[in-house]
Amino acid sequence: MPTFEPATPADVEILTAQLGRPPRGIAGIAWRCPCGKPGVVATEPRLADGTPFPTMYYLTCPRAVAGCSTLEAQGLMAAMTARLADDPSLARAHRAAHVAYLADRATLGDVPEIDGVSAGGMPTRVKCLHVLVGHALAAGPGVTPLGDEALAALGDFWTRPCLEENA
Repeated sequence: MPTFEPATPADVEILTAQLGRPPRGIAGIAWRCPCGKPGVVATEPRLADGTPFPTMYYLTCPRAVAGCSTLEAQGLMAAMTARLADDPSLARAHRAAHVAYLADRATLGDVPEIDGVSAGGMPTRVKCLHVLVGHALAAGPGVTPLGDEALAALGDFWTRPCLEENA
């Protein structure tokens, strides 16, 4: 069962700056940057307005978000999806990451509309590196292999200087 740090008022301010809007459905902070700022927020599976929300692990660190966008633009998602079709072991591990994601989200509540739906294209493809990296950071190494790979491709993004106060 995942455990999350409660979001403090300061965390909410930082998340608001990172996202460019107030965060929604905060269940807690799933991963903090070594600088102490939130980098992945755990989101409730149903937002306050009733909307089902499958993306539990939401990447917020601006440097990680930008890095994931660059990797996506370079075609990493398509290459990973192709590997899933060619590598049964990787496909099984990706499906296991999907199951782990669903199990984590189930600890926050049952939302029938998104039953069996994880995020990021799991279990059969790669649709969003941001989700896979958020899951990798929150769950730790070995849970989501393609998230681990994308995270490795990002390198030590947190060691680069912040470009803005809340980044």
